[in-house]
Amino acid sequence: MNQELYRPNAAIIYQRSNGTVLVCERVSPEGAWQFPQGGIKKGESALSAACREGMEETGFRPNEYDVVAEHGPYRYDYPPKERERVLRKRGIPYAGQEQRYFLCRMHDDKAEPWLDNKEFKGYKWVSPRAFDFDCLPDFKRPVYKQVFHDFFGL
Repeated sequence: MNQELYRPNAAIIYQRSNGTVLVCERVSPEGAWQFPQGGIKKGESALSAACREGMEETGFRPNEYDVVAEHGPYRYDYPPKERERVLRKRGIPYAGQEQRYFLCRMHDDKAEPWLDNKEFKGYKWVSPRAFDFDCLPDFKRPVYKQVFHDFFGL
């Protein structure tokens, strides 16, 4: 039986009191926007991974927000070129990612992220209704649409 491997992953959605959420523009591919996210390390919980990745990618510390909702797992498959890239980078033939998402309400609506420009080069706060799914790689769109439905009823 051929069992495909999915990389365990956690994502964090920062939300202000006005309902806007933080999305970040990836360094590569240019023009791709997403929520902060990353792999779950062995022995780490999905929530711990989401908080760690969020802090690494935005600078927001867990004492700056409250976790108010969790959904998942969500799963997407990598297209062939992405599978090859991930295999070269990680040395594991992942078929895609399996993700848990966490919605976090910011304590301070004026707080802004800092980006180290390794993963993200820009950010914006957007209404969930205004999120442009066309700014995502095709293979991520179904998961993001489900996430927006589950968290925001869209």
